[in-house]
Amino acid sequence: MPRKKQSPPRDPEQVAGNGLLDRRALFMGAAAAAGGAAVPGQALADPLPVEPWMKVPGAPFVAYGQPSKHADKVVRIFANAPGTSGTGTSRTPHHLLDGTITPNGLHFERHHSGIPDINPEAHRLVIHGLVKRPLVFTVDALMRYPMESRVAFIECAGNSALLYQKEPAQLGVQPIHGLLSCAEWTGVRLATLLEDAGVDPRAQWILAEGADAAAMSRSVPLAKAMDDALVALYQNGEPVRPSNGYPMRLLLPGYEGNMHVKWLRRIKLTEGPTMTKDETSKYTILQNDGKSLQFCFPQEAKSVITRPSPGMNLREPGLYEISGLAWSGYGRIAKVEVSADGGGSWAAAALQEPVLPKAVTRFRMPWRWSGGPATLQSRATDDSGYVQPSRSRLIADRGARTIYHFNGIASWGVAQGGEVKHVYA
Repeated sequence: MPRKKQSPPRDPEQVAGNGLLDRRALFMGAAAAAGGAAVPGQALADPLPVEPWMKVPGAPFVAYGQPSKHADKVVRIFANAPGTSGTGTSRTPHHLLDGTITPNGLHFERHHSGIPDINPEAHRLVIHGLVKRPLVFTVDALMRYPMESRVAFIECAGNSALLYQKEPAQLGVQPIHGLLSCAEWTGVRLATLLEDAGVDPRAQWILAEGADAAAMSRSVPLAKAMDDALVALYQNGEPVRPSNGYPMRLLLPGYEGNMHVKWLRRIKLTEGPTMTKDETSKYTILQNDGKSLQFCFPQEAKSVITRPSPGMNLREPGLYEISGLAWSGYGRIAKVEVSADGGGSWAAAALQEPVLPKAVTRFRMPWRWSGGPATLQSRATDDSGYVQPSRSRLIADRGARTIYHFNGIASWGVAQGGEVKHVYA
């Protein structure tokens, strides 16, 4: 009788194939658990020398703080559309950041006709249409209303569009997934302003319009406007920056980025959607049968490993932390699983608190790299039960004729020499 083949025994700290470890290993002497392999860069504790910067007084105060000159690579990358200036995108360097809040100077941007130079004294927000009392607000008038803060992500509908391509783009996290950022936004609930204006019962939608040269505009269901929409005046505690909508922008937590209309100047209440150029010529999902899905507002659950990722090659075998970001426009992230063997086995990652609805969540997983090939993946599940699909499943269901709402699993291949590349798996 043939004997059943036995699998090699696992280390007690191992929770999935190819070296994924229990989170507790990091708190119980991970270097020892990793078979004697130290964390790369770790050294014995010798007495520290007195460095040159300890021998002279430091720099004086400045009016507005700046990052260290040694962190000069932590910057956005950007590209203008051909023949334009200021029309295009800039992308957040998630592979060089940690935590969940994006610094204001690194928040991604998408402009349809550049950044307007708005005088806040002259700027006005109008609410009209199907209301009892059309209202006009100055910035100062809005500042007198009760304000609240909310942590929320904004993701461009075209983020990660490169994964619709037939071959994996040989690029890293920033150019592929950099059209995502998360901030604490502070402002006035749009519902408060609409209630002041008096909503006509016939109204079911609003039109939001910006004060840029493109007059960017989108239709939004009134139910969303009354639920959790914010007229944001502050971003991470300071006035919203011009590139992100100064002096005010619309915040629609969980919805695709272009709907968070920047430089907000007009809200019109209507019976139906207005069918603006931005929601008919763009931001629809073209399917294989030639029909388009329109008004696909919330961003589906998604995750991406930011470290290690392409361009951050591994120098030697040993212990590493796999870390990344997960988010869902439908609510909270309930679970993120990580695989080091291309989806052959999965283990639950630790979620960093606070885990907030419609905000970015940081996940972490210890990993002992053996020095051999590996394929790293992450898979998010939100509290509605939705599970992030594989790339192949997403394209089988939706097709690859669109550039919007890609939320399939991304894969980073680790070669035997430690090089990390974008792969399809």
